[in-house]
Amino acid sequence: MAGHSNKKVIYAALLGNLLIAIAKGIGASITGSSAMFSEAIHSFVDVGNQALLLYGLARAKRPADARHPFGYGREIYFWAFVVAILIFAVGSGVSIYEGIHKVQHPEPVRDAGISYVILAFAMIFEGAAWLVAYRAFSSTRGKRSLLAAVRASKDPSIFTVLLEDSAAMLGLLIAMIGIFLGDTLDMPILDGVASILIGFILAGAAILLAQETKALLIGESADPEIIEEIRQVLGAQSAIERVNEVLSMHQGPEDILVNVSVEFRDGLALGEVERHTSAIEREIKSRIPGAKRIFIEAQTTADHLRDQAIHGDGSAKRDQH
Repeated sequence: MAGHSNKKVIYAALLGNLLIAIAKGIGASITGSSAMFSEAIHSFVDVGNQALLLYGLARAKRPADARHPFGYGREIYFWAFVVAILIFAVGSGVSIYEGIHKVQHPEPVRDAGISYVILAFAMIFEGAAWLVAYRAFSSTRGKRSLLAAVRASKDPSIFTVLLEDSAAMLGLLIAMIGIFLGDTLDMPILDGVASILIGFILAGAAILLAQETKALLIGESADPEIIEEIRQVLGAQSAIERVNEVLSMHQGPEDILVNVSVEFRDGLALGEVERHTSAIEREIKSRIPGAKRIFIEAQTTADHLRDQAIHGDGSAKRDQH
């Protein structure tokens, strides 16, 4: 269901941005506005980005095989990172370049009224797409602030669209102000300044998106609440003497790899250990549907500490995630 909901958000953004991009492109060609041109490039880049996200979602659903035994869930992280690069290189780069060119060679905007109509039209469609993405994102963020929820989210297909649409709304506002002031004050240089500001907004969104998707690409642990729930399951098992370590890593937005090290009570036969291990796996999966693969290592505390001493002392930090 989550994947279907994500696609709805992306399709809504793609359709809205396509219509907006065409309108902005026509407006830029008529008015000669640098800010309008930057906004048109921004929207066309967003259309391409949303197509890449849809492609990434489709690729991520492929089943595991011999070469990729844990599946292809991380493909969505890779394509979201590509989106960040495109926003920075194309959207931000072209906007800043165009703005600098307009500042150096200012020309008055022709038919400013057309710009206002197109930008107002774009705000309506962009606002509708933003609202769809915001509602989808808010349904999973709980009581976290928006920025904290983006940093904690494991699903870039939603927060990427939300960041893009937020940057787009702010960019539209700046474009309208820049064109209005440039036309009213007879200072066409302000149109170029607006384009540069739009470029900086896109650069900021791209950097934030790149940071978050990079963390997911290299392997990010599950939320602390999930780790604590796994510990509760393990702590309730009478067969377990001590929980040594709980490690987790997202293989995809809804695919968590869990690896735990526990010390079983002395005197348990091998068959009993196997039975308890199977029961623990079932309990974790029933309480945490995203825990697709669970590995339980039976290890004495002394052996665990010795292994950590050999391989470094990072386990304490990892166990806090």
